[in-house]
Amino acid sequence: MTNKLAVILIRGLVRIQTTVKDTLKMLNIERKHVCVVIEDTPSARGMINKCKDYVTWGEIDSATEKILTEKRGVKGKDGKLKKYFRLSPPRGGFERKGIKKDFTVSGALGYRGNKINDLIKKMI
Repeated sequence: MTNKLAVILIRGLVRIQTTVKDTLKMLNIERKHVCVVIEDTPSARGMINKCKDYVTWGEIDSATEKILTEKRGVKGKDGKLKKYFRLSPPRGGFERKGIKKDFTVSGALGYRGNKINDLIKKMI
């Protein structure tokens, strides 16, 4: 079984580099507070690393993924589930230092491992 990563766009897209914006578009992230669940591959890690100053990511567990699809899954015109989930801002706010600092220094950006599940539950 392959691991899956949840990627959430934290910061907005105003005054962003075009290469980073194109990478986010390839990841199907085009709005703030949008979450996508992708396979953990080296190419996906490379794309996430390119836009690391705008997103947070980590390994999602199956229970959180099930809750996410039940509560925030939207079907398109063809009846299939869309590849992204629109979330609300987290209840209680982001971490103490805000959305411009890395998670390792009490911010909201960057890699957060299994703690991404807690953030998703706050945002559903």
